[in-house]
Amino acid sequence: MTTMLKAPSSKEFMDNLKSRTPGEIEFHQAVHEVVESLLPFLEENPRYKTAKILERISEPERILIFRVPWVDDKGEIQVNRGYRIEMNSAIGPYKGGLRFHPTVNLGILKFLAFEQVFKNSLTTLPMGGGKGGSDFDPKQKSDGEVMRFCQSFMTELCKHIGPNTDVPAGDIGVGGREIGFMFGQYKRLKNEFTGVLTGKGAEWGGSLIRPEATGYGNVYFAQEMLKSKNDSLKGKTVCVSGSGNVAQFTVEKVNELGGKVVTLSDSSGFIHDPDGIDGEKLTYVMRLKNIKRGRIEEYAKKFKVGYYPNEKPWGVPCDVALPSATQNEINKKDAQTLIENGCICVSEGANMPSTPEAVDVYLENEILYGPGKAANAGGVAVSGLEMSQNAMRISWSREEVDNHLKRIMKDIHTACVKYGKSSNGYVNYVNGANIGGFVKVANAMIAQGVV
Repeated sequence: MTTMLKAPSSKEFMDNLKSRTPGEIEFHQAVHEVVESLLPFLEENPRYKTAKILERISEPERILIFRVPWVDDKGEIQVNRGYRIEMNSAIGPYKGGLRFHPTVNLGILKFLAFEQVFKNSLTTLPMGGGKGGSDFDPKQKSDGEVMRFCQSFMTELCKHIGPNTDVPAGDIGVGGREIGFMFGQYKRLKNEFTGVLTGKGAEWGGSLIRPEATGYGNVYFAQEMLKSKNDSLKGKTVCVSGSGNVAQFTVEKVNELGGKVVTLSDSSGFIHDPDGIDGEKLTYVMRLKNIKRGRIEEYAKKFKVGYYPNEKPWGVPCDVALPSATQNEINKKDAQTLIENGCICVSEGANMPSTPEAVDVYLENEILYGPGKAANAGGVAVSGLEMSQNAMRISWSREEVDNHLKRIMKDIHTACVKYGKSSNGYVNYVNGANIGGFVKVANAMIAQGVV
């Protein structure tokens, strides 16, 4: 006689997780959101309970932590810590970015790796989930220092990655420069030219649209949500946070679709440009951030607009908010302010930029809300397309890659609607993304046995 297992309550599950992973606050937050979505689904689908999928999917398959020694321009030895979280490989090689930032720690990377499993599953591409990085800060470092750090980092990481094992990409603090240095060191050590990293330069195995993909994809997802209400971005006032890669190409695509972006930010504060950040102004931002590596305050001085130090842009009235900076940048008060000011759509270009309390505000007010694991999956989707091009030794045109990206974001939206539509017609995209991402991975895990 088979005994039916009862799924643990959310509290029981989280209490057990926290006892085994003390202090990993961001990881606990990410898992709790998924557990809340999945428990009712597990009750209706007991085979996932029997196979203990929830317990297994929240435990990394492998965690790598290593020392990264390097020499600065003064000849002094510096030591950082490197990480790689290989979270789940049920549907393909581990795939996910590398983050270089002083705040990097085990809890943050585990949250990112856990989210990546669901995000990659939603793309429908054969990619598992992983994440990595270091507490190294590339800001104010010379190119030589960044190169020496990247070479040291890759000297250890290369032992654990490969095109059919684990394929890292970029994230915060890791752009084309850092990917280039790491790829060169991998090639030097392994004596092979292979697609072991994505986000490479177009001349040496990269994909067109990859730098733009996360920002473009988030805008495409927002457009799909608006389209479901017979609306569009045309004529909308849009608040964007951040001013790096994701934010820059978010602005570009919003402009193309007829919207007007009025804010950008960095860790020092935000600018408000009521006239909109048009193409000429965006070109300035790209030079400022990508080449000069300056602060967004300089934009305010050049274009004579408001600059608000140590503040976030969520008090500026807008129709659409596209947070594109970092985790937990929108709290409950910010979310309430957005809605009071007329915001009808929030779509996340960053990973988990809204606190759980902020998400509750969105859902209670039934606005359109695209969680990061769905809305910002465009970046890893085009990374997957880069892997495909590398494997076939071909390059697709910009138009081909962009069409693939649009289709993938549309398919993700369709999956979210399928699993997230409630009886009153409101689409809870949080439930839709969590359940839609879970099913494919869970079925693969069951098929592969207890591993």
